[in-house]
This record gives sequence, C-alpha cells and structure tokens, in this order.
Amino acid sequence: MASGAIFSSLRRRRSPTLEAFLAPVDLSAVALVQTLISVANEIVSCFSKRCFFFQRKNSRSLIRKVEVFQLLLEYLRDSDSRSSCLPPTAVLCLKELYLLLYRSKILLDYCAQSSKLWLLLQNHSISAHFHDLNQEISTIMDVFPVKDVLLSKDVREQVELLQKQSRRAKLFIDMKDDALRVRFFSFLDEFENGRLPDSAELRSFYVEKLQIVDAASCRSEIEGLEEQIVNHEGDIEPTISVLNGLVAMTRYCRFLLFGFEEDELGFERGSHKKPKRRLITQEIAETFLTVPKDFCCPISLDLMRDPVIISTGQTYDRSSISRWMEEGHTTCPKTGQILAHTRLVLNRALRNLIVQWCTAHGVPLEPPEVTDAMGEAFPSACPSKAALEANRATATLLIQQLAGGSQAGKTVAAREIRLLAKTGKENRAFIAEAGAIPYLRNLLSSPNAVAQENSVTALLNLSIFDKNKSRIMDEEGCLGSIVDVLRFGHTTEAKENAAATLFSLSAVHDYKKIIAGEIGAVEALAGLLQEGTPRGKKDAVTALFNLSTHTENCVRMIEAGAVTALVGALGNEGVAEEAAGALALIVRQPIGAKAVVNEESAVAGLIGMMRCGTPRGKENVVAALLELCRSGGAAATERVVKAPALAGLLQTLLFTGTKRARRKAASLARVFQRCEHASVHYGGLGIGYAFAGNSTTTRDTSFAGDVSVPMSISVL
Repeated sequence: MASGAIFSSLRRRRSPTLEAFLAPVDLSAVALVQTLISVANEIVSCFSKRCFFFQRKNSRSLIRKVEVFQLLLEYLRDSDSRSSCLPPTAVLCLKELYLLLYRSKILLDYCAQSSKLWLLLQNHSISAHFHDLNQEISTIMDVFPVKDVLLSKDVREQVELLQKQSRRAKLFIDMKDDALRVRFFSFLDEFENGRLPDSAELRSFYVEKLQIVDAASCRSEIEGLEEQIVNHEGDIEPTISVLNGLVAMTRYCRFLLFGFEEDELGFERGSHKKPKRRLITQEIAETFLTVPKDFCCPISLDLMRDPVIISTGQTYDRSSISRWMEEGHTTCPKTGQILAHTRLVLNRALRNLIVQWCTAHGVPLEPPEVTDAMGEAFPSACPSKAALEANRATATLLIQQLAGGSQAGKTVAAREIRLLAKTGKENRAFIAEAGAIPYLRNLLSSPNAVAQENSVTALLNLSIFDKNKSRIMDEEGCLGSIVDVLRFGHTTEAKENAAATLFSLSAVHDYKKIIAGEIGAVEALAGLLQEGTPRGKKDAVTALFNLSTHTENCVRMIEAGAVTALVGALGNEGVAEEAAGALALIVRQPIGAKAVVNEESAVAGLIGMMRCGTPRGKENVVAALLELCRSGGAAATERVVKAPALAGLLQTLLFTGTKRARRKAASLARVFQRCEHASVHYGGLGIGYAFAGNSTTTRDTSFAGDVSVPMSISVL
C-alpha cells in the first residue's frame, strides 16, 4: 500500500502539510538538525507509549529506530561545531531522513486511528509498507558517513547496530493477526453459503479477540468501513462488494451481540445532529479564495463537486451537464461537437485533486451522492450474496425489536431499518416482506419525535421499491398516519419526509385519487408549499404535481387551496418549474382554468417566469398559458392576450426555446391569431410561427407527459 493511499484515508481527520512530501532545500545544517529533532520527538512522544492493537511488532520496531535517530540528532545538536561541519553526504542523508520521518508518522498515525477491522483487512499491505520504510532506513544508514562524523562511542555503537538490524530486517506479518483476518473472511463465507455463523463464535471473535465490547465501538467500526467504501480506490483490495458484505455482517453482529442500547440514540437528539452544510459556492465566496480554473465547471463556473467526462473528452459537473442534456441539447457545450452518446464517466483523478485542494484550503466540500435509478447513496456495486444474507438476518432482528422491544429499542430499530432501506432494492424488498410496514405504521403516532421521524423516513425509503407502494397503501391506516405526520409531525424533517412519501406513492396512477381524497392531505401539502423550508417546499410541490396529473383531483385541489399555493410558488426559483407544471395540468379543465384566472397574480407570475425562468420552466409556463386560453374561455384568453411584454417574450421563445417550448409557443400563436385583436397586438408572431415549422391547421394535442418536471426521490 502506497503512503498516498494511506494518507487518502486520513485526509478527513487532519490536513497534511507540504513538508510531508518535499525535502527542505534552504535550511542550514544546524536548522535541519533542529527540525529533524522536532519531528522525531513528536513521533516518539505520540507513539512510544501507545498500545497498537494491530501491527504491534512493526510499530514498536519503527519507533525504536526513530529513537536511535533521535539520539544521533540530539548529539549533533549539542555541539554546534559538529552539526555545522557535517560533510555534504551526511546533509543529503538527513534531508532524506526528513521525508522518511514524516512518512513514518503518517503510517503510525494510520495504524493508531483506523478501525480495527480495516487494519485487519489490510494486514499484508500495511506490513509491506513497514518493510518498505525499513528498507529506506537501511539505504540511508548505508550511505550515511559514520566514519566522517565525530560521534561518541555509545552513539556510534547505536548507529552501527541500527545499520546491521536494518540490513537483516525482513518482511514481518503477524501470523496471529493474519489468522484473525482469515477467520473474519470465513464468517463472510458462511453468509455467502446461506448459513448464519454461530453466535458464540461471533462473540468470541468480536468481543474477546478484537475487544469490540459494546454497541458504540461496533458502530465506530461500521462507520470506519463505510468511510473506506466512500473513499475506495479501484485498485485497492478488498473490493467494494466484499466491503459491503463485511459492513452488513458487522451490523448484524452489532444487534445480535449488543442488543438495542439506548445510548445509540444520543447522536439523533437535537444538538447532536450533524449540522447541514451550506452550498459549496457560498462557502468559497466567504473565504475569498480563487478557485483554480480547471476545478470549475465550464457551464456553471462553480467548483465541481462531481466532475464527469462526456463523449467529447470534456469535463463538466454532473448536475450541470445532466441538466444541459435534459433540455434537449445534443452537443458539447464547450466544443460544439455532436455527442456520440450520453454516458457520464466519473473523472476520478480530477475529483481527488479537488478534494485535496479543498482540504488544504479548509473549504468544506460535501461529497456528492453517487446515485443510480433507485437512488442509492453508496458507490455502485452489485450486492454480494453474503451482504444480502447478512442484511436479511439484521432485518429479522430489527423487526423482532419493533414487534416486542422497549420504546427506546423500537426507536433504534426504526432508525436502522431507515438506514438499511437506503442501500438497495433487495433490502427494501425483504424488509417489507418480513413484515416491517405494520410496525413502522404504529410508530408514526409515537410521542417520541425521533421514533416518528425515523419511521416515516423508513417508509419513504421502502416506498422507492415499486412493489412496496402497494404494501404501504394496502396497510390499514398507514396512508392516514403518513398524512397525520405531514399535518402534525413533531419535527420539520418528519413533515418533509411524509410529503416525499406521498410523492413516491403517487407515482402509481390509481393511488393519486386515493391520496388526494385522504382528509387533510392536499391542504397540508399546500401549507408546506407556502410556509415550509426550501426542501419542504420542493417535497410538497412535487407531490402536488403528481396529484394534479389525475384529472379527477382538480376540484379537490382547488377546494384545498393548492391552486393558490402553486400560484404563490411561481415567484420561488427553487419550486417554480414544478408549480408551473402543476398549473399547466390543472388548467386543462374549465373549472381549473377559472380558479387560476381568479388568482390575481397568476398570469403575471407565469409571464415573469417566461422572462427569466429556466428552459424547463419556460416550457411549463407556455404550456400553462396555452391551456388557460383553451379551457378558460374568452375572459381567460383576454387576460393572457393583454399581458404586458408577452409578444416579445413569445417571439424570443419561438426562436430560442427548447423543442417542446417552441411547439407550445407555436400553438399559442395560433390561438392569438384567432383572437379579435391578434392582428393589432401580435402581428409579428407569424414569422416566428413559420420558423417553428408548424402547420396553421394542426392543433397541439399534448398531454401531461409533455409537462417537464424532474421526477426523482432521494433516500434519506
């Protein structure tokens, strides 16, 4: 394992200095000796009394060698004449020693801070790295001119002994540690073969051998392995698939061996929650840093969080280039070349450089979620059978706790099911099959805010799997309980996740009317859209959009105040696209068009979006205006026709809009041509209309599928 790979795992814990990789060039011999003493003293003071659980012999041996260097350096320091008159070869060796000591510190720090299970998995490669350092020591000692440097007899004897020991040193792998590593994988093999390992043997391994003695230490080990999954490099063993299996097995052992301890809830309460980080662009603006040009997306000009390569070889931030492609563009924004395909490939090298730059400058960079169609939050890898079986066994323990455990235990179990349902459709399937949904439904009415929040979020994550939607909807009282959380939930996050759950469930057409008919559901979504947090507004508007695609929900949405809320949302950049899309569907019916016309700010809000909205938003706006004229009668058409500046905006859209927007704009132009005052107010539209290539006699018969709204669900 290279030191770079080791440091990669430590980068989140501390920021390295440049001195770790560059030898000093301007220091005098005296200053160099003093600097080396400081580094050696730091290593000895930090690690000489530390008890290393793994790599004990290798660590102790390296520290003893550093102590000899410490003795040599202190002797040179104590006589300025000796250190100032060192021969050039000695000075060169001391500069190499400077690098070696820093790498030794990194390796010892790695062994001291990494999780036990990770060190066990990396037993061979870490041992090899200790051996590499020992060979470097041997090289330095062979070159160091001992005879040309005036040393006392005892110091000389120590140095010569170090020379001999370094030459004879061989790669050392602790066989006891390696036996534990083999045993660790043997448990995984049992899961792979469909068998549960013996609980007594698991206890002996985790508790007696590894000294993982409680739920907290087991949780720490799980998080250590998960960190390695997030930071995984493709050429490092074990593979992500194996790591996922080991995480799943250790999670199973956490509950099998240590039960459901109450202190596991600590980090979920109030001030213990991790603060949500602000947008990276905001942070950079506040630090007045100049971001390297190559780190910025050519489209957004912001620091790239998730750089990807397209078919032309250019790199963009994933969110920006995805949006570009969604808008119908088929060329590279930078070069203008036609895209051979739309696949996006992670630019791993650039991403690593960006992470290193952010670490060095103290810029918080929230890692992107690498998601697939099902919304997975971890790097993609086909789950191994071992991981599936271990997760299945864990789910059984969790559901048993939900069924008959204490209130605190049920809260822990709900949280773990929430997390387990994040990591794959297979997990979502067998959690529901094992009977978790009725118990999660019961927790929705819990007076415990943490239990309620975790249970509704668990249901949200489970609902992403299509077959689970029917299980949730068929569970008596479950929909009503979700709506109650949306209306009266203890926390903001619980309300938001309830809204997101309704959005997920409403993906099934037959459920849209049922959800809209649930008492208080639409009213609560409208209220969240008006008064919620930015994320809450997003959850609410996407749910309302889904419900509006069912024609029989129009009256219900008007009565519940959803139209008023959607019109008000047109001025909110974060939800305007979806709000316009929902209105475009509602106004297809005369009663919906009348309700929108009765909203004083409706047409003005739509025109405002047409002026400065996004390409997708403009599509939805022109669709809404078109349907408003068709279904709203003369009064609605007159209000649209008289809207200030609409003629110029529509003309611009006919030339510059997306394909769908141009089609809608052309249809709207035909409506204007039939109006009594079209020749006066909109005579210039004919040119753009003809340019759009549409027949004057063809009616646009588009339906809900032409309304452009992003439809995605994130696991939480």
